[in-house]
Amino acid sequence: MQFHVNGFHPGSPDIHTIAKGYESIQGELPEEVDVLIIGSGPAGLTLAAQLSQYPEIKTRIIEKKAAPMVLGQADGVSCRSMEMFEAFGFAQKVLKEGYWVNETNFWKPDEKNLENITRDTRVQDVKDGLSEMPHIVLNQARIHDMYLELMKNSPTRLEVDYNHSLVDLEFDEINKEYPNLAQIDCNGKTKTIKAKYVVGCDGARSLVRKSISRELKGDREGQAWGVMDVLVKTNFPDIRFKNIIKSANKGNILLIPREGGQLLRIYVELDKLKQRGESKNITLDRLIEASKEIFHPYEIDVKETAWWSVYEVGHSLTDKFDDVLESEIENKNPHVFIAGDACHTHSAKAGQGMNVSMGDTFNLAWKLISVLTGKSDESLLHTYSAERRAIAQALIDYDHKWARVMSAPIDNKTVSVKDHFVEGGTFTAGLSVQYEKSILTGNNKYQNLAKGFDIGKRFHSAPVVRLGDAKPIHLGHTVKIDAKFRIYAFADSSNPMDISSKIYKLCDYLESSEKSPILKYTKKDEDIDSVISVYSIFQQHHHDLEFENLPSLLKPLIGKYGLKDYEKMYCPDLKNDNDIFNIRDIDRKKGCIIIVRPDQYVANILPLDAYEELEVFFSNIFLLRD
Repeated sequence: MQFHVNGFHPGSPDIHTIAKGYESIQGELPEEVDVLIIGSGPAGLTLAAQLSQYPEIKTRIIEKKAAPMVLGQADGVSCRSMEMFEAFGFAQKVLKEGYWVNETNFWKPDEKNLENITRDTRVQDVKDGLSEMPHIVLNQARIHDMYLELMKNSPTRLEVDYNHSLVDLEFDEINKEYPNLAQIDCNGKTKTIKAKYVVGCDGARSLVRKSISRELKGDREGQAWGVMDVLVKTNFPDIRFKNIIKSANKGNILLIPREGGQLLRIYVELDKLKQRGESKNITLDRLIEASKEIFHPYEIDVKETAWWSVYEVGHSLTDKFDDVLESEIENKNPHVFIAGDACHTHSAKAGQGMNVSMGDTFNLAWKLISVLTGKSDESLLHTYSAERRAIAQALIDYDHKWARVMSAPIDNKTVSVKDHFVEGGTFTAGLSVQYEKSILTGNNKYQNLAKGFDIGKRFHSAPVVRLGDAKPIHLGHTVKIDAKFRIYAFADSSNPMDISSKIYKLCDYLESSEKSPILKYTKKDEDIDSVISVYSIFQQHHHDLEFENLPSLLKPLIGKYGLKDYEKMYCPDLKNDNDIFNIRDIDRKKGCIIIVRPDQYVANILPLDAYEELEVFFSNIFLLRD
């Protein structure tokens, strides 16, 4: 983390200087905004927290509830979401507070007495090497708190407008700049807001979705599940492990320990429902009694229930996540988007709802920023629906299978829960996402140059040592919520201090050639790394390189004083036998360029001297700057 770039500032570096125009306390909704976010759940806050860093973008977020969330709902945080939280800067807080899911235990009916359960097997929850981050369990409300704190400390001091609800949303074809007219109920008074873009994060009953004539289509399985957060006294031996428990004929349980050492979340399979809405008649006592029967012969005494609910397993999806028809894509750009439960719903047991919802708006945020700051054409926004709907479909397909496996009777013909769990480990960690070829994702022509960085998948971090100060860090943690593309140049086997080396020539081209994408898309009064930031990873030990003898692009002058940036160059962590070139199978002889998107996904892999292909790739994303 760099601060003092534009002068010394005392106090916490997490608290940004208030931007000009935001000095006073946030007042009533203005008549015009750039982005209006409806709903302050995980999707809405992920978007708002990122937009709050940009004073030039007028953002407001409204919520119909009276106050922030306190209890309940989602609690599973995938490895991928933890990687995303690192970019936001609060991953360490989540790691400190949350429950780490290290192992998952599987229980089955005892063959000697089918009324009892017995432990079947244990498995490691996250496979070694899958991510530097663990699978975490933490109350959704605490995740909200961290986003809200980030917004409060941002240059805009953005806050959620509570007791504000969307009444109606219309499209004004005459007003090209602010085409959305949103009627908002503000504490009983109706106000009309003009917005360039509206993002509906307003749940499964989304009014934003209805306003753009999108419909959730899917199915209901008629299977009821209860969920409760409880404090218990029990003799069940694995109470602080994640457990999947299948009884002979009493139903099934998914047991997830919560943060704090005592709290538990118990998902209880209930009877098949005969008709829609029947779940409303299920009581907490019924959940507790069903749990006791499934845990037999172990005793479970519920002392306190912090929160509980009953839901019916169902899956639904909209055909598109924006307001543009497929037939209009060539001629019209989107101005209304939907995210999270507003466009896809599924069961809670796979633990993906909050994670995929946050992934939706993490994808959308940098695209809105790029368009609203003039870096990219508005047509870039079409990629949001194209990319994220495919991910939602994959989630629903997985959840269908998981729901069937969880509810299936135990016999030799069905896939075991354990086998399905292990098979889906990469998916549930959030790491199976792979975006298809597009203007943002290249083809696999040069994939062999870096076999451990799959094009279209997230940038899989690995340990490195920073050359400027010998600090061991994870390379993936250099990606922040700054909407920048990043070029990671992995040097070939030659001496990088030699001006004839490929890495030196690449940096010289990027810094001085009139064809350089950095110079073409960066304004003259901006820091050279403000749009595309370049890093290099060398093969040598950091003791064998001289900082000042390396390319000047890798030590750019930044901020109002033109201070040198010491955080662009890295070496393998040879002391701990963590050589990133080996770990990620990078061609040592040739090296390569890895382009990483602002949302941490690998956009392309190119040879170190593929200047023309580099130019073509970025020409499809950015607009020429003055």
